[in-house]
Order: sequence, then structure tokens, then C-alpha cells
Amino acid sequence: MMYPLVRELADDGIPVTVSCRVLGLARAPYYRWLDCPITDAQLDEAYLANAICDAHRDDPEFGYRFLADEVRRADEHAEVSDRVVWRICRDHQWWSVFGKPKRPKASIPGTPSHDDLVRRDFTAEAPNQLWLSDITEHRTKEGKLYVCAIKDVFSNRIVGWAIDERMKARLVVAAIEMAAARRGDVAGCILHSDRGSQFRARKVHRALARHGMVGSMGQVGSAGDNAAMESFFALLQRNVLDRRSWATRDALRIEIITWIERTYHRRRRQQRLGRLTPIEYETIMTPQTATAA
Repeated sequence: MMYPLVRELADDGIPVTVSCRVLGLARAPYYRWLDCPITDAQLDEAYLANAICDAHRDDPEFGYRFLADEVRRADEHAEVSDRVVWRICRDHQWWSVFGKPKRPKASIPGTPSHDDLVRRDFTAEAPNQLWLSDITEHRTKEGKLYVCAIKDVFSNRIVGWAIDERMKARLVVAAIEMAAARRGDVAGCILHSDRGSQFRARKVHRALARHGMVGSMGQVGSAGDNAAMESFFALLQRNVLDRRSWATRDALRIEIITWIERTYHRRRRQQRLGRLTPIEYETIMTPQTATAA
């Protein structure tokens, strides 16, 4: 409120007209305030604040609702709402000792997303040039089971996978570590995924840097940017996940691993590979890679 300043300036000899013109105030409200500096509403709120303060001092563990009850009980004619008591408690920082407001934690900025280095060109001339990765989930009677798989575009082989009951960044890191252990030197390999929070986690960034790999991510909400990986999960959905209901996570986990390592890698022939399985294709095209894996 600027009216006290106008009064102080007037005491120093500055005309009220000049002060109100400079401060952008009207003179009539100022003179009304001068006749009655404190309004009835402000006086009533001051009395209410004193009553709330006394109740808070007597019972510091009370919240604003109990304080409002105490004020109404002390003065039967007091008509005060819980909301008004809450506002006064907030302005004066009168909080219950059991429920002090928590300060929001400072948010930690997330790691930046990688650029899309693939541009829907799902081809590779040699192993360990381009890997694709994604996460899928399926329900069991014990709860959900999450699968992260990594596919080498060169032969469509699943070079790394991880299965867990929680969808955390560690799921992606475990799949990367498995793939790197299987394939040996993977420096310069591109790992392409969507922009899910698990793939943008710092743990995943550190795992890629540890093996000299390069991250790549498709655009948000564009399934086609990782279509080659989505096609593998569609096969997994039809051949394993949707075939029957699963009672336990262990039963589904064993079935997924068996289907990937026995059926998909060694028995399922693919048109893009010249009617060869991923293992046969790698054995013919790069015998040393197949032997190492």
C-alpha cells in the first residue's frame, strides 16, 4: 500500500496532489484511508490471527482444521471457514509440528536424447555396425515381465537380451553388457532405440561410452523409426506371449529364452537373409563372427 508513503511525503512538505500524481494514485481514496487507516475487515482478521496464534502456541501439533475448531469453540459467534484459517496459517508460517510443508526437491535435468542416425535405413554391411533395441512387456499372474532385446541388423540376430520384473535403466544396461560380451569389439557400433526414459538414462549413456558405442534415437511418437525392432517383438508376441496365459514369471522367462535361442536363431528362416536363419547367415557371411559369438 502506497498511502503511508504519501502521508510521510506530506509530512516532509510535499503536496499530496504531487505525490498522488507521481505515484498514479487517486486523492479521494487516500483521504478516506487517512480518516480510517485500518478497515473493519483488516481489524477482524488481526483479531482472528491473534486467536489462531494463541491456539497454535497452546497445541503446536494441531493443523489448520483443528485450529479453526479451537477458534470457533472459543468464540461461539465467530464464523470463520477452514480456508481462511489455512490462509492465515500459510501467511504466518504456523504449521503443525507433524506436518511441516516439504520444500520441493530441485529437479535434476535429464540426459539429452541422441540424434536419429539411422533415418529408417535398417541395413548394415557387416556385423556390429547397427543394433536396434526396444522394450516390451507382458502380464503373468504374478505381475508384469519386461524384456529388452538388442538385434544386429546385419543378420537379424538377437545379440543381447535382458528380462526383469521392473522396467528400469538397468534392464537396458544388462542387455548391452550381454551383447558386448558376445560380440567382442563393438566400438563404433550404433545402438538405435526410441526415446524412452530407460534409454535416456545416465546408466545407459555410461554403458555406451564404456564400450565406445554411439547412441541413436527415433522421433517421439514415430513407431516407424524403429520398425525393424518392432517386427521382432511382433513375432515374439504371436509365437510366445499370446499363445497362452502364464502363471509365473519364471515360466514365461524360460519360454522367451528358449524361443529366441533355439527357434528364432536356429530354425526360423527369413526371406531377407535368403531363406537362411540368423546363425546360418552369420556362419556363411562372417565365419569368424559366428565362431566368436
